[in-house]
Amino acid sequence: MQDDIEFATEAEDLLEEKIEHAYELIENKDFAKLKDLLEEMEPADIAIMLEEVPIDKVPLIFRVLPKELAADTFVEMDTDQQEVLIRAFSDEELEAVMSDVFVDDTVDIIEEMPANVVRRILRSISPERRAKINDIMNYPEDSAGSIMSTEYVDLTETATVSDAFGKIRETGLNKETVYTCYVVDRNRKLLGLVTVMTLLTSPETAIVSEIMDDNVIYTTTDSDKEDVSKLIEKYDLLAVPVVDREHRLVGIVTVDDAIDVIQEEAEEDFAKMNAITPLEKPYLKTSVFNIWKARIPWLMLMMVSATFTGMIISSFESALAAQVVLTAFIPMLMDTGGNSGSQASVTIIRGLSLGEIEFKDILKVIWKEARVSVLCGISLAAATFAKIMLVNNLLLHENVSWMVALVICITMCLTIIIAKFIGCTLPLLAKKIGFDPAVMASPFITTIVDAVSLLIYFSIARALLNI
Repeated sequence: MQDDIEFATEAEDLLEEKIEHAYELIENKDFAKLKDLLEEMEPADIAIMLEEVPIDKVPLIFRVLPKELAADTFVEMDTDQQEVLIRAFSDEELEAVMSDVFVDDTVDIIEEMPANVVRRILRSISPERRAKINDIMNYPEDSAGSIMSTEYVDLTETATVSDAFGKIRETGLNKETVYTCYVVDRNRKLLGLVTVMTLLTSPETAIVSEIMDDNVIYTTTDSDKEDVSKLIEKYDLLAVPVVDREHRLVGIVTVDDAIDVIQEEAEEDFAKMNAITPLEKPYLKTSVFNIWKARIPWLMLMMVSATFTGMIISSFESALAAQVVLTAFIPMLMDTGGNSGSQASVTIIRGLSLGEIEFKDILKVIWKEARVSVLCGISLAAATFAKIMLVNNLLLHENVSWMVALVICITMCLTIIIAKFIGCTLPLLAKKIGFDPAVMASPFITTIVDAVSLLIYFSIARALLNI
């Protein structure tokens, strides 16, 4: 582990040195040496470097890159820089770059660009590629079809190993992956797959249908892209084939696209769990107005919902007047309940996202969380009682009676039990009825638990203290 950390640190330091050297070459206008340096760097690293360069110099530096490296770097760049480059390119330059960009990456670029830029991109692309782009863009946004690539190696079942290698050599440079080849019949129905390893270890005269694996893990065009990503993760696949309703092979989803989907879903869930509408752009590139729009609806909702807790406190005003000391423990009880509910909800949401928990497991989840909540409730109630007796009474001289302490401790225990029940069931119910479980995370559950904890608190106080 320590070796991995040291290696990562060394790699970052080396990248920083290369970037600094590149800046010097740019300032000195030594483009010959700059080209040599950039050819040693990864496209993602070049894209990072270009983010720090004045925007007017980006087209000049980009033109130094070799054609294939330029296309790979272009895909890694952010949307604003891509737009600047497209506007700066001549028609010939734009056609040269876009011809080396895979169809699925082209779709991603087009979806982020203004209409006039999109028209220029489409003019630079061949009619055949435009047709493929239109096909992908017609699929639902969250489907496997919307993220699939149409660049893959397909083989006929009657081809020999020698024929297979011939096709790989002929078309491989324009494909997303050549390690896995997909076997189709004359109607393009998926029959199986064969890996390059299998081809290499088989006689040249062997027939593909004899050596292929016909137990293929595949998905359909209308499958949810998050489910496809989980499929790739579960089976450690480099790519998964995508078929239409007639079982015809129409594309593949590669592991890099799956990683993008997983990251996007994680960021979206993180935002929702913290009561924020997910942002479409990076934080520093999002306007103040858009950040305000993402946050204010949730803040309004929670502010309105918080009025219920105020109404509960107001309705028990006479009880608080009789035992003013009860007021001091309200924040502790509400916070502990909210935290307990959040712990349960986050655990269940994670289980749902990983496919470890389903709605049919709800009784198992409730039984497990019930036992956990009892243990947590008793532990925290005991700690609270000790804290009141030792800290509040002996050190702070607040003279909290043992009956008041009992009310607080019973409330603490019951609040935790109910909070964990709410926290574990709401995400499952949300998933069942088609809502995003992440919405049922900490802010939403905390608001509910706050109200419940106050009702429990004052009800027990009235019953035991006769107020």
